[in-house]
Amino acid sequence: MSVEKRLLDLILAVLLGMLLLPIFLVLLAMLAITEGRPLFYVSERMHSPTRAFGLIKLRTMPIGTDRVGGVTGGDKQREMSRIYYLLRRSRADEIPQLWNVIKGDMSFVGPRPPLRRYVVDYPELYQEVLQSLPGITGLASLVYHRHEELLLEACTTPEQTDAVYRRRCVPAKARLDMIYAQNQTLCWDLALIAKTATKPFKRAR
Repeated sequence: MSVEKRLLDLILAVLLGMLLLPIFLVLLAMLAITEGRPLFYVSERMHSPTRAFGLIKLRTMPIGTDRVGGVTGGDKQREMSRIYYLLRRSRADEIPQLWNVIKGDMSFVGPRPPLRRYVVDYPELYQEVLQSLPGITGLASLVYHRHEELLLEACTTPEQTDAVYRRRCVPAKARLDMIYAQNQTLCWDLALIAKTATKPFKRAR
C-alpha cells in the first residue's frame, strides 16, 4: 500500500468516526434494548494468504447462528430480525470496521476480506486477489453485491449457499478485484467511496 493511500485511509477513518459517533451510539442503544448482548461480532478474515485478523461488525444474527459458519444465504437471512436486516441492508453494521482501517487490517477500498476456508481452497486465486489490502468497499462490492445477494437469497441450506458462493461468486468477484488492483488510483478510490456512501439511499432494483 502506498503512503498516500494509507494517509487517505487514516484521515477518512478518523473524520467518519467522529461524524458517525452519535448515530453509532444510538444504534448500540437500540440493539441493546431490542436484541440484547453481545452487540459486536468478530469474524476471522484473511488479511493475506497467510495472515488472519478479526473483522469487527455489529451483530446482525441471532446468537448461535454463527455456528454454521460460511457466507450469509437465505437460510440465515430468515433468522434475521427487522433491525438486523436494516443494519445489513444499509451497511451500518460495518461502521466498526473503521477501527480495522485505523489498525491497518483493512483499507477503505479493496477486495472484501475472505473467510479462511476459501483462501485455503483457492490458494492461487487469493494469492492474486490479496495482493491488495482488503477493503470495506471495492469494485466487486459495488458491481456484484446485489447480484450476489439475489443468488444467495435463493439458497435454503448452508450447503447450497456454500456451493453457489464457490461456483458463482468467488470467481466473478475475484476478476473484478484484480481489475481494481491493476488500475488503482487515489481518484478511483475516492469515486468508489463516494458511490458506496450514496448506495444505501437508492432503491434496490
